[in-house]
Amino acid sequence: MVDVGHGVSLLSQGTGYGIIIGLGILFAAIILLAVKIQKLYLMEDSGRSEMFMVANRSVGTGLTCSAVFSSWMWINETVFSSVVCYQYGLAAPMWFGTGLSFQIALMAVLGVLAKMRAPHAHTSLEIVRKRYGSSGHVVFAVLNLINNIFGCSSMILTGSQLVVGITGMHLVAATILIPFGVVLYTAVGGIKATFLTDFLHTTIAIILIIFFTLSVLTNEHVGGLGGLYDKVTASAADHYVVGNYAGSLLSFKSKGAIMFGLILKFGNLALVTMDTAFWQKSFASEVQSTVPGYDLAALAIFAVPWGLGTVFGLSARVIEKLPVSPTYPQGFTAAEVASGFVMPYTIKALLGNGPTVGMLLLLFMAVTSTVSSSMIAVSSIMSFDIYRTYINPKATDKQVVNVSHLGVVFHGIFISGFALMLSYGGANISWVNYVSPILTCPGIFPLIFTLMWSRQSKPAAIVAPILGLISGVSVWLATAKSIYGAVSFATTVELAPSLYGSIASLFSPVLYSVIISYFIPEHFDWREFLRIDLVQDATTLSRSDLSSPDEFVAAFSTPDGNQQEKAKLAVDAVERPLEHGAANGSATPAAELVHPLNERSLQDLRRWYKIAWVFLIVIVALTFVVWPMPLYRDYIFTKSFFSGWVTVSIIWQFFAIFAVVVYPVYDGRHEIAKSVKGLRKSLENRLGKKI
Repeated sequence: MVDVGHGVSLLSQGTGYGIIIGLGILFAAIILLAVKIQKLYLMEDSGRSEMFMVANRSVGTGLTCSAVFSSWMWINETVFSSVVCYQYGLAAPMWFGTGLSFQIALMAVLGVLAKMRAPHAHTSLEIVRKRYGSSGHVVFAVLNLINNIFGCSSMILTGSQLVVGITGMHLVAATILIPFGVVLYTAVGGIKATFLTDFLHTTIAIILIIFFTLSVLTNEHVGGLGGLYDKVTASAADHYVVGNYAGSLLSFKSKGAIMFGLILKFGNLALVTMDTAFWQKSFASEVQSTVPGYDLAALAIFAVPWGLGTVFGLSARVIEKLPVSPTYPQGFTAAEVASGFVMPYTIKALLGNGPTVGMLLLLFMAVTSTVSSSMIAVSSIMSFDIYRTYINPKATDKQVVNVSHLGVVFHGIFISGFALMLSYGGANISWVNYVSPILTCPGIFPLIFTLMWSRQSKPAAIVAPILGLISGVSVWLATAKSIYGAVSFATTVELAPSLYGSIASLFSPVLYSVIISYFIPEHFDWREFLRIDLVQDATTLSRSDLSSPDEFVAAFSTPDGNQQEKAKLAVDAVERPLEHGAANGSATPAAELVHPLNERSLQDLRRWYKIAWVFLIVIVALTFVVWPMPLYRDYIFTKSFFSGWVTVSIIWQFFAIFAVVVYPVYDGRHEIAKSVKGLRKSLENRLGKKI
C-alpha cells in the first residue's frame, strides 16, 4: 500500500468526515430538488431515456461550457499542476494548459460532425456498432471502459489519498464516501443532473482557485509578484533543476517540462475522445450550442493549471524549509511531492486551517464532477451498448432507464473497489498520470476515422487498436529496461518510457489502420448512421407527449428560435424514427433514408463544423508553436516579464469565471425565470395567498 499520510496531518479526522459526508448529502439534496423542479416546471423528465442520457438534446451554450469545463477540471489541473511546477519550473503549468485546450476543441469538431451524421446517437459506441458490427463494438466498448475506469478511479484514488494525508481519515472510508453522494443524484437525475451539479461544482471551485492564487501570492512570506521572483532567484542554488537552462525554475527551456507536456497531451486526448461522457455532452447540447460551448470551455480551462500551478509550485519552493511549513525543519520529500501534497502543504503554511478546509472542498468539487460524468458514461454503455444491444433489443424506454440507474450504482461500487486496489498496490497520482496514456490511446485515431474516413475497413478498425495497445506496452517496458536496466514500478513511471510508450500507443494504430484498409478495402455510406434511432415506447408516443417545446427540440433548433417551428421539428424527430427506425429501417435503402433535421438546421451544422475546424487549427498553432516555441531558448525570465506572465494568467482566471459561471446564468435566464415563476405559483396555491 502506498504511504499517503507521511506522518503530517493538517486537519482532524472529524473535519474530513464532516466535509465528505456533509457535502455529499448536501449536493445530492440540491440536485434532486433541481431535478424535481425540472420535471414540474420545465417538462424535463429524467424518467425517459432521452432525458436521462442526452437531456433531450436541449442544453444551451452556457451550461454546456460549464459542464465541459467541470468534467475536464480534474484534480490534476489543480493539485498536479502545482507538483510539476515544483519539479520543473514555470514552463510546466503552461505546458499543462496547452495539454488541455486542443482536445476540447477537437471534441467540438467531432461533436458537430456526429450531430450531422448520426443525429440520434446516444453514445459513440452506437456509431461504432452501426459501422463495424458487434465485433468492432465489443473492442471499442472495452477500450472505452478501460479509459473510463482508469480516468475515474485515478481521480478517486488521488482525492482519497489527499484526504487521508490532510485529515488522517482511513483510506477505505475516504475512497467509498467520496463517490457516495454522486451515485445518489446521478442515478436519479441522469445527465442533466450532472450538468447542474457541474455548474455548482465549477462555481465553487473557480472561486476557490482565484482566492487561493491571490491569497498565496500576496502573503507576507511570498511578497507578491516581485517578492516571489526575488525569493526564487535568491534560492536558485538550492533548487537546481536538471534539464532546465541554467537549472533555473524561471526558464521556459525545460526538458522535463516539455516531455511531461507531451505525455499529458497524448493522455488527455484519450481521456476526451475515448470518454463516452464528452460525446454525450455534445449529443445533449443544442445544435447552436455544441461548438461555442466546447470552444469556450477550451479557452477557459487554460486558466486553471497556468495561474494556480505557477503560483503554488514556486511558492512551495520558497516556503518548504521555513518554520511555517508543515514539514519544517525538513523540506518536502519526493514521496510527498509525487503524492500531490505541494498545494495543501502550501495552503496550510501560508493561509492556515480555514483555507485548508477550503482545499478539501476544492478536492471534493473536482473529484465528484469527474465521477458523475463517468457514471453516466458507463451506465450508458451498460444500458444502450450492452443491455439494449445484446440482452433485450426490444427494451422499452422505462427498462433502459432502469438499467441505467443500476449501471450508475454498479459503477460507483466497482470504481471505489478499483481505486482501492490501485492504492493498496502502491499507485499514486504521478504513476497514474504517466501510465494511463499507454493504455488509453490506441483507440483514438480508429475512433476518429470511424466518423471522418469512409475508407477505414472493419478489420482495420478492430485490429489496429489492439496492435496499437500491444505496441505501446512493448515500447514502454522495453524503454524502461533499456534506459534503466530493469522493469519495475519506479522505472516504468519515468518520463522517457512513458513518453515513448504513449507515442507508440497513439500513432501506431494510424499506420496499422491505413495498411489494413489498403489490403482489405471497404467504403462506408454515411447515410447508414441515420438508422440509429431514438428510444421511445411506441405505445405512448404522440403529439400530446410533447407538452412543452422543450421536449426533443434542441437538437433541431432553428436560428431564429421560433418555438412553433421547434415543436414541429420535435414531433417529426419522434415520429420519423418510428417510421424509418430500427424496426424497419434495415430494409430501407440508404438512398431513401430521411434525415431528421431540416435543411436549414443542416446548413447551420455545416457552418459550425467549419468554424470548429478553424478554431482547432488556430488553437493548436498558438499553443503548440506560436506561443511556447519562441520561449524555448537560453533565457531566464526577468522580473518584469515574470510579473506580466503571472498577471496574464490571473486575468485568465477571471475570464474563466465569466465563461463558466456568469454566462451560463445569463444563457439560462429564461429557464431560471420559468422555474422561479412555477415555484412561486405552487407556493401561492399551497398558502392561499400571493407571494
